[in-house]
Amino acid sequence: MSRMEHGLGMEVAFFGATGTVTGSKYLVTSGTRRVLVDCGLFQGLKQLRLRNREPMPFDPGGVDAVVLTHAHLDHSGYLPLLVRNGFRGPVYCTSATRDLCGILLPDSGYLQEEEAEYANRHGYTRHRPALPLYTQHDAAVCLEQFETHSVGMELDLGGELSATFLPAGHILGATMVLLRDGASSLLFSGDLGRPIDPLLPPPAIVREADYLVVESTYGDRRHPPIDPLDQLESVILRTSQRGGAVIIPAFAVGRTQTLLYLLYELRRQGRIPDIPIFVDSPMAAAAIQIFRANPTEHRLSVAEANAVCGVAKAVESVEESKAIDAMRYPRIIISASGRATGGRVVHHLKALAPNPRNTILLTGHQAIGTRGAAILGGAKAVKIHGRYVPINAEVTLLDNLSAHADAVEILDWLHQFHTPPRVTFITHGEPAAADALRLRIEEALGWQVRVPDYMERAFLARDHRRKRRRGPASAARGARE
Repeated sequence: MSRMEHGLGMEVAFFGATGTVTGSKYLVTSGTRRVLVDCGLFQGLKQLRLRNREPMPFDPGGVDAVVLTHAHLDHSGYLPLLVRNGFRGPVYCTSATRDLCGILLPDSGYLQEEEAEYANRHGYTRHRPALPLYTQHDAAVCLEQFETHSVGMELDLGGELSATFLPAGHILGATMVLLRDGASSLLFSGDLGRPIDPLLPPPAIVREADYLVVESTYGDRRHPPIDPLDQLESVILRTSQRGGAVIIPAFAVGRTQTLLYLLYELRRQGRIPDIPIFVDSPMAAAAIQIFRANPTEHRLSVAEANAVCGVAKAVESVEESKAIDAMRYPRIIISASGRATGGRVVHHLKALAPNPRNTILLTGHQAIGTRGAAILGGAKAVKIHGRYVPINAEVTLLDNLSAHADAVEILDWLHQFHTPPRVTFITHGEPAAADALRLRIEEALGWQVRVPDYMERAFLARDHRRKRRRGPASAARGARE
């Protein structure tokens, strides 16, 4: 019998988001209970993406429950495979996360089916035939196991284990996850939002946790003190003066809604010409409706949300999407995915990237190995559908638009702990970012910090001197204080 089965503590195994910002999966064992916190896809470098097709490093059928921090695919996108391979338990999340996964996961299955079909039809695959990682049907099946839970309310996971969702900012419905096993607590930051965001509230203030797993996407840098309105205005003005198109690869959930807010403000203030704005992503269009339907999850009034979401025209058909590329006048195209790894934006890049009148405007972190990272890095051409497409368009990064806290913002959030965690684990960052955050925390706070390796396991000993703390009030305070 293991130490966990004897009730001597929790164990956490890091099956993703180590040395990368993708593939978040943390398997927590407490007694006889096994709970997976997040279940994300690996993205970016090929050696990372290949992990999605490798045998799972744990038995899906032996997992009792999944707890999701939020809906982004690098945190939820592996769920259809988990279910297809034997997971039968509940997937706990907030209602907004459930709604967003209801569009993200089927769309992910559709895109993978579409890519496999395209590869087979045009013969640019080494596999005969190319197969999707999972299908729309697989996604629909896994969604049947979702169960929603309220923020701030303790959720019984069986045995002595419980979970509490705490607001994280970042995107609609995003949370931190606080696990307790009767004597110790383990907090997962998820993707930590920013203290000042135009649309979302800040992350909850947390006062204590025995162990902490914190993200480090921007652990080695600060967001520049640049007003994104000014930068976006400049890009649109100079591109429109050339008669070109602004192509914006953007995450359908979160980033697209922020861009619409900025474009609405620029138009309201008369700072940009009245050129057409298109949202060419069925998933983003659906996410906009979920944004409108959850007014308590963001800062905008119902009237403001309707005005912001109405600034662009949603593109519905493939024919209409193709017609946008053929237009001979300035326009703005917002299309998923944000790292140009798939979706309709790839077709827009294929058609418009060779033209120097146009601009490719990147809007967030570009993971190593993605097309977005290659374009941002100055690649003269990128491979799309088996052929190299020249990048002659202007390439610009819209700074200070990230939904992730930067290094200083993370440290400011950590400073609010009254009691330091016994160990802080740094994940969800490229190696340089994770190690830079480790050094910052050690030097500024004097905490014990670890950067775990892929598939590393850590035993979290109980502190029997601490009494059981029921409810979240003693550990965290509301995000709106």
